[in-house]
Amino acid sequence: MASYRGHLTFAGLLGAGYGSLALLEGNWDWRTALIAAGLTTLGGLLPDLDSDSGVPVRELFGIAAAVVPILLFDHVKALCQQSTEQTVAVLAVLYLFIRYVLSYIFKSLTVHRGMFHSLPALVIAGLATYLLYPSEDMRRRLFFSGGVMLGFLSHLVLDEIYSVDFMGVRLHLNNYAGSALKLVSKSWLATLTTYLLLALLAWRVWWSGHQ
Repeated sequence: MASYRGHLTFAGLLGAGYGSLALLEGNWDWRTALIAAGLTTLGGLLPDLDSDSGVPVRELFGIAAAVVPILLFDHVKALCQQSTEQTVAVLAVLYLFIRYVLSYIFKSLTVHRGMFHSLPALVIAGLATYLLYPSEDMRRRLFFSGGVMLGFLSHLVLDEIYSVDFMGVRLHLNNYAGSALKLVSKSWLATLTTYLLLALLAWRVWWSGHQ
């Protein structure tokens, strides 16, 4: 299994290449390129949220707690009827909820190499990015979603590559072989929950496109 640093390095290089596509496109500026590169790198780390060490959970939920309130700022401000004080209060509560409550729940419900290390989880990450990014530009949202999914896929593929022992005459698989690029897990409850979430997000994306 690839290390956390290995995933970070590979996803970072992949993100740099993917972000460069925004500049080659010509219609997007350097800010779009940086966001795409960052999201691709983040996508490459997401599957490690179920790591037993707890370090990825702490770091990634810390990032999410800071980024999500920023992305939802306009929506929250509209709900609070342009009140700055109420907006700041709601965003502060949202930060604390994601940073501590949601991360605790996630750690309690997930196991290492569970359904978070799967192809359905990859699609969920892409759909969630599409829904959360505050833009009316569908092409931009798809581009960012694609970056997250590409980074996520790189993590799964690296884990599968590291599950093969290339030393010796014959190839050998370790205990983690086949546990990353999967569609189901040993837990039917985790599998069912994952597909229900996938269906819900897919419906939400479809509904947002037909408003």
